[in-house]
Order: sequence, then C-alpha cells, then structure tokens
Amino acid sequence: MVGRKVGIVGAGFVGATAAYTLALVGSCHEIVLYDIVPEVAKGKAIDIGQATSYSSKGTIVTAAHSPSEMKNCDIVVITAGVPRRKEMTRADLLMINAKIITDVVDNIKKYSPNAVILCVSNPLDVMTYVVHKLTGWQRHRIIGMAGALDGARMAYQIQKKVGYGSGQTRAIVIGDHGQHMIPYPEISAVGGVPLNQIIGKTDMEDIIEKTKEGGAEIVKYLKTSAYYAPGRSISIMVEAILDDSRIVMPSSVLLNGEYGYKDVTLGVPVVLGAKGVEKIIELELDEEMKKRVDISVNSIRENIDILKKEGFFD
Repeated sequence: MVGRKVGIVGAGFVGATAAYTLALVGSCHEIVLYDIVPEVAKGKAIDIGQATSYSSKGTIVTAAHSPSEMKNCDIVVITAGVPRRKEMTRADLLMINAKIITDVVDNIKKYSPNAVILCVSNPLDVMTYVVHKLTGWQRHRIIGMAGALDGARMAYQIQKKVGYGSGQTRAIVIGDHGQHMIPYPEISAVGGVPLNQIIGKTDMEDIIEKTKEGGAEIVKYLKTSAYYAPGRSISIMVEAILDDSRIVMPSSVLLNGEYGYKDVTLGVPVVLGAKGVEKIIELELDEEMKKRVDISVNSIRENIDILKKEGFFD
C-alpha cells in the first residue's frame, strides 16, 4: 500500500493507545487521529508524535479537526461510541452507538472510499454488522476486532496457569465478543504443544472462565475499560493488513453460508492480508461446539433485531 495511512476515529484510551503502538512499531507512514473533541485528538497527536523521535522508523502523527482532513486512508479504525450507563436500556445503547457509527461511516465513504475498516466499537459484532449495512462494501473490507483481544486474554491466563511459554502461547477464541464468547482450548497451544496435553480439565475450565471475565476484571480495578491490550490488538491487525502478512486471526466477519449462517457477523478464524479478510477458515465443529456457536449467534441476532425493530435499517 502506497502511503500506508491509518485513520483512527476516537482518540480515547483505546484509539490513542493503538496510535501510540503503531507509531512505536513504525508500521505505517502516517496516522491521523479524529475525535468529536478536537482538542483531545490534537493533544494526543502531539504527544505521540514527540514519542516517535525515539522510534526506529519515522511516523507522521496528526489530528484531523474535521472528517474531511481524514482522507485517502488505507485503513480506518473505528473506536467511537459510548459505554452503557445505568439508566440506559440495551436498545438505547444500541441506537446511540449505531447512530454514531452512521456518521463515522458516512465520512469514511466520502473521504476514504478505498479503505479497509476495522471496527472496535461495542457491542462489537453488532456494530460491525451495522458498518456492513451502511457501506454496502465487499465483506472482506470490513472486520471486527474481537478474537485478537480475547485470544490475548486467554493466552495471559494460560501463561499464569502453567508458568512458562510467554510469547509462545497461541490461544483461539471464537464467537461473539461478549458473554457468549467461546475460548477454544482444543486448538490452542503453548510452543506448538496442544493445550490439552499440558493442562487438566479443572485448570482449563478456570482459564475459560477467567478469559470471559477478562475485561470485567480490569474494570473492577481501574473503574474504566482496558486499553493497552485492545490497542496492541488493533495494531497487530493493522500491521497484518498493511504488510500483507496473511496471519490467521479470529475476527468478526459477515458470514455468507460459512458455518451454516448467513447475514450475521461472528468471530471466526480468518486470514488477514492486504485486502482485509483474505479467507474465512471453516473449522470442523463437534455437536457441543455447534450448540455454543448457535448461542453466540443468537445473542448477536437478538441485538441486530432490536435495531431492526427500532427502524434503524429502514
């Protein structure tokens, strides 16, 4: 990709950390931050830009004061959205964030019509679906960041349990990015050694439970959601696309018959390369796993149906 320009919509903790990580690694030539509060984007762009003085590769970091300044991006990362507050119903949250995504997508279509979109906004699978419907683009160009983060959280729990293999652990999590996510120990490994040959059933169940609660645990201590691991997970996916490295990474993608589902976004293993999603890998699932995937899909569809009932897609 000529230019290797990445736009990040939302300069909060997650968006800014993703920008900082990309700048340190030197994955792209230019990063543009945009936020509904322009001063936040400007201040963080200056701070990150100054940090690049000690990076091995020069990265230009700027802030866009308006969406029109965020043009011709190769990749646009969407982190914009609001968290659910006590007074909000699930429908309220979905409609608010879907409307935010609508404005973001309209600007991406206008100013970066050839971009790959990486959606990070929550509820992630539903917002990724919304991006698909709003753009009408080929499905390989729209990806939800879920499995990269959930897999990193599972790998962390595995390393804590066994006490070795840091950096060698490959953990796979599929399904939705929420309470019905599916940590998949049967195809996870430490240094190439299958996990079920290292860890017993009781420890495995503990790892699975702690993976599912990974985000909530951080909120308990910080009183806010995570941003270092999400930021790094974003950067890994962006790097794979820019470098055409064709890595395998579980991601939320629109299914069209794969796994027996259509018109729903779900976290499954994919190959990430220059086009975005180069290939969707279909795993052979046993009956128990199929049931768990069904539960995950149904939870996503319930939220999509709320948006449909609210007339969002009309």
